[in-house]
Amino acid sequence: MGKTKNKSWKYLFKSGKNSKIKYYSRRLLNYWCIPRSYYQHRLDKLLKQLDKREDKEYIMERVNYYCKLQPNTVLPENSPVLGDFKRKGHISVYFHDSYEILRYFPSHYKWNFLFKDINWLMESPTFVKSRPTGDDNYNSIILNMDKVRHFVFPKDNIRFEDKWDKAIFRGQIIHKPRRIAFCERWFGDPMCDIGEVGLKTDNVAWHGEMIPIYDHFKYKFIVALEGNDVASNLKWVMHSNSIAIMPRPTCETWFMEGKLIPNYHYAEIKEDYSDLKEVMQYYIDNPDKANEIIQHAHEFVEQFFNPKRERLIALLVADKFFKMTGQR
Repeated sequence: MGKTKNKSWKYLFKSGKNSKIKYYSRRLLNYWCIPRSYYQHRLDKLLKQLDKREDKEYIMERVNYYCKLQPNTVLPENSPVLGDFKRKGHISVYFHDSYEILRYFPSHYKWNFLFKDINWLMESPTFVKSRPTGDDNYNSIILNMDKVRHFVFPKDNIRFEDKWDKAIFRGQIIHKPRRIAFCERWFGDPMCDIGEVGLKTDNVAWHGEMIPIYDHFKYKFIVALEGNDVASNLKWVMHSNSIAIMPRPTCETWFMEGKLIPNYHYAEIKEDYSDLKEVMQYYIDNPDKANEIIQHAHEFVEQFFNPKRERLIALLVADKFFKMTGQR
């Protein structure tokens, strides 16, 4: 079956998402016009900024969260070198987001990478966008990849009290068991607005029109369901004045989903979604509790709004990888 062409004109011109045209224009300009030697010359100066920062402890906490490698970590002998990492053959946002950091390091350094949605543990040290939560994911080193899609933060001007007493879900569901189970349980319920917007399935009734992020803000609750790995909408939902409602995350990215606290940063529901309406009704009846969650979610999201600090953290993550593998 082909893709569903259900994007309205309103969605196409005001989706609330980042512009990929602007993203690729900037990345390609840097890739073609500025040599790697320029960035490598600046690396030590940028890393030394850490010692002058008042938030050094916070920065290193995040570095050690993303990269859990210990000294004397051994890479496979066939690991590729950074010098072979070129745009030819790697034209995705994964390439540009990782190249943005790795261009600062010598071309003979070895590494490993996997550019896709990851929900399993790596057997050897590998740079990834996502990984399972927990303490045994030390071989999965996180970089902020595909951020043009995931790190989206449009402003929500509607108070929680003024929103509709409903939950909305839009997303692709094919080959995504969690989302299929949710649709099977709650599609058609008067307190839910559910629409499948990806590839067609046998259940045509689930299909819904793609709507702008801003139209999601009319609802008190926005369902954030993991697909192949994380729920890609979770970042902008937590930046809104609606409540992210979801089961406990099983995967994490640069957003550190594994650090989110249930019923503090988001409204937690059971894995089988059976208590969805019960949880919704609690926060509808207790808007003060809802606004506490919204405030805590805002505070969590705001830590990612400092571009210079985010770059420094990413450089330190890569720097730790190369140090722990005995290359730097």
